[in-house]
Amino acid sequence: MKISGGLSLKPNGGWSREDIFIENGLFSETESSGEVINAGGLYVLPGFIDLHTHGAVGVDVNGADADGLHKISTFFATQGVTSWQCSILTDTVETTLNTISEAVKVIEGEPEGARLIGIHLEGPCLSYEYKGAMPEQLLMKKADIGLFERYIEAGKGHITYVTLAPEIEGADELTSWLTSQGIRVSLGHSGATYDETMRCINAGAVSGTHVGNAMRLFHQHEPGIFGAILESDAYCEAICDGRHLSPASVRLFHKTKGDCRMIAITDSIMAAGLTDGNYKLGVNDVIVENGDAKLIDGTRAGSTLTMAQALKNIIKFTGLPIEKAAKWLSKNPADMMGRKDIGRIKSGACADLAILDKNLNIIYTVAGGRVVYKK
Repeated sequence: MKISGGLSLKPNGGWSREDIFIENGLFSETESSGEVINAGGLYVLPGFIDLHTHGAVGVDVNGADADGLHKISTFFATQGVTSWQCSILTDTVETTLNTISEAVKVIEGEPEGARLIGIHLEGPCLSYEYKGAMPEQLLMKKADIGLFERYIEAGKGHITYVTLAPEIEGADELTSWLTSQGIRVSLGHSGATYDETMRCINAGAVSGTHVGNAMRLFHQHEPGIFGAILESDAYCEAICDGRHLSPASVRLFHKTKGDCRMIAITDSIMAAGLTDGNYKLGVNDVIVENGDAKLIDGTRAGSTLTMAQALKNIIKFTGLPIEKAAKWLSKNPADMMGRKDIGRIKSGACADLAILDKNLNIIYTVAGGRVVYKK
């Protein structure tokens, strides 16, 4: 495959008008045969990576079967997404194990649309006070490595990301142990102090989960988890839908973290891609009005955001040029996960592309050298 005539984003952040060659699903330095995509007048960006999402188009990750996960993958491809992790909301052990099993089938099977590349466990070691949409009766007051061993065994090496609250008893030990297993730890749904949070960061935690939401906020005498994540080198997940964070907060996060530590996520639920109405998020009933997802008590419950819209919002909120904003959706999440094979247009990397028009609408999505969406 050859991508010709487009304005493509180079690994160093600059632009190139050189043709892009793809061979055997990877970017290549040598000209290849096969399909030619004329990208004249279009932006050619690394494919988007959504590390934190609970579903879309009527499918809730919790309890989803392989067909449901494929349906999400197909929809995500229309939004420029080429890789994603399915986020399992805190649930019963049985439901969690079943969902892990179905996700493994998709990860190890033939891809359809965007590739499912890993499993994110959001809980169960989370704060009651900052539970958000988490079912309180299923949260754990003490970290249980044994439970995570069961989940990891079921995941067959595909559990890649875990969110936990630093104040949970044993959280720093669990962080260290998960890190030793090659799993990235993110901190959130938490009322942790600054010191509690820094203990987990020093134990290996690398990110903050939807920073600014479902967490103790900054106070000048006690910066808390919010202050620790912004002050440290941890990556910062941001839901840039204009609801979870005001544009000013997005700008503040960026000024604090810089270009290389911001990660755009959707935290989307099954309502993404659909109209307002009644939906589910794990065990919860969710009402979506004007695109805003909330529990019956008014607590915000995920989003209906897509990654394609997130890119537009980031640029609108911050004034950043496309090449810097695009890193939030590609290189940064890949780097945080330790994946050098995705998130960049570079010889030898997986041939993942989001090709956009001048209005930032998705025209093509290419995943692993496959055209998985064409407008």
